[in-house]
Amino acid sequence: MTTITLKPKKEESIKRFHPWVFSGAIAKISGKVQEGDLVRVVDCKGDFLGIGHYQIGSITVRIVSFEDKIIDRNFWADKIRAAYLMRKNIGVVDYQHNNAYRLIHGEGDNLPALVVDVYDSTAVLQAHSVGMYNIRHILAEIIVEEIAEVENVFCKSEGTLPFKAPVEPIDEYLIGEKTDCIAKENDILFYADWLKGQKTGFFIDQRENRSLLKHYAKNRDVLNMFCYTGGFSLYAMSGGANLVHSVDSSAKAISLTDKNIEMNFANDTRHKSFAEDAFKFLENIDGKYDLIILDPPAFAKHRDALKNALQGYKRLNARAIEQIRSGGILFTFSCSQAVSKEQFRLAVFSAAAQTGRNVKILHQLTQAIDHPINIYHPEGEYLKGLVVYVE
Repeated sequence: MTTITLKPKKEESIKRFHPWVFSGAIAKISGKVQEGDLVRVVDCKGDFLGIGHYQIGSITVRIVSFEDKIIDRNFWADKIRAAYLMRKNIGVVDYQHNNAYRLIHGEGDNLPALVVDVYDSTAVLQAHSVGMYNIRHILAEIIVEEIAEVENVFCKSEGTLPFKAPVEPIDEYLIGEKTDCIAKENDILFYADWLKGQKTGFFIDQRENRSLLKHYAKNRDVLNMFCYTGGFSLYAMSGGANLVHSVDSSAKAISLTDKNIEMNFANDTRHKSFAEDAFKFLENIDGKYDLIILDPPAFAKHRDALKNALQGYKRLNARAIEQIRSGGILFTFSCSQAVSKEQFRLAVFSAAAQTGRNVKILHQLTQAIDHPINIYHPEGEYLKGLVVYVE
């Protein structure tokens, strides 16, 4: 196994169990190494720090073990078993009411660059590193062995691997085959489209936030911006909203929303959908709604776009705060990892100040509990949200 030696004083974060080794921390690489290989990481004195997958880029090694042990099939099985046990222990795995959950959340489950979502009997695997992609068949076999309900494993890594990775990934079934699925979240049904949909087919990370929205939806006029498959809209309908309007620039997304609404609330006239640009739609909604959800796609996928992203969040929230009905409630989110909680909160504060309205924070939100944040890897807290009351 190739050894990577760090520069003096560059081992401190690794000793604190942070799982990333950056290229600038590396003094030398002893031996030949290819992207995806397992490598040993040592400090400048040669003392062991960890074992991880090597990749070309700013993050050069993602640590999979801080113990000097054999990384074999049993190692991966232990990790997946531990992740599943946690979901069982916290009550996420409950097929009577909820058969959709995240099984593996990358660094949060000490499996860097690996995401696995389960929808009923199908697990959808996404590798974000060549190392994880290379062992996808082993991972799929373990998942089916460890989780009785899972019969199929679909690998959806074509768009998630590093751009210059020396592989040609394809999206494919690794085990079994199932082309459609009706998943269940808190007894609400939705179509999960892992073949053509975004991410793994649905945004499971908003489960608890959707449940909170249901609490506030009764007798309110609701606007769900960037609705995608209509998750928040479904919960608002279930919570007794007077009306629910769903907006997305994608006609395909609106079609999925309509299908999900029809499956759960057939012939319910409270819902209407619009395939329109969000900013354009928000130009003339003054006083029409008293509950608005802003859940846009990531405005900043890297730090170079941070400034423009913060301006985008400020502009979007200002329009909503300015036009929401008095006594209205705004659920607003950022899923941009490059945007910190403090930066997002400042953007919403600036938006509120621009409108001159009295705004109070009711809740500060994050991702669902099956998207755990490794306490040694705070970067894993990618989803930020606020619920504010506008007087």
